[in-house]
Amino acid sequence: MSSPESEPSVEAVPLVAPQLRALRRRASLTLEAAARSAGLSPAHLSRLETGQRQPSLPMLLALARIYGATVSELLGETVADRDAVVRAADMEPTAAGGWTYWQAGASGRGMQALRVHVPFGSQGDIVRVHPGEEWLYVLEGRLRLRLGDTTHRLARGDSAHFDSLTPHRIAAEGRDGVELLFVHTLLQSPTATMCLGPNPGETP
Repeated sequence: MSSPESEPSVEAVPLVAPQLRALRRRASLTLEAAARSAGLSPAHLSRLETGQRQPSLPMLLALARIYGATVSELLGETVADRDAVVRAADMEPTAAGGWTYWQAGASGRGMQALRVHVPFGSQGDIVRVHPGEEWLYVLEGRLRLRLGDTTHRLARGDSAHFDSLTPHRIAAEGRDGVELLFVHTLLQSPTATMCLGPNPGETP
């Protein structure tokens, strides 16, 4: 299994580097504290902030939680603030590390809502542990969800709602991948310093 520092790179996202730095500073986090919370080395986070590396979607999700931001904000995208309705026509797909996601909620909220496609064999097996809650719903395909020492297999229509301090990982069971609705809480500094980060050493 790959570690967060060896995940596939996202397609060119020119605004992500300065946004990562600006949002980290907005959260009043040092490079070292943010890297530790995300399970990265300070050198790797520095390379992301200078554009030498591009983050995968799971990495963007982790940093979004820590900075109290959305993935769209990290990518420099503009989403109507506090807009209660997001139209399907306005949901542009974005690829990151093999995953594809569509922003399904507005910015400026305490939760982030995404529609996500997780392909078979992607880095979805990375273990994550962090404060907050997550909810997911399987739209299409079959999902393998590991919560602590228990593995759950979810099919279309199944959902899960869990404390994010429980070590967890997700992966597609079938070759066609899995389509999810995914909602997670965002963190705000200084709570972000509680994040324990991923544990990439474990195997399924």
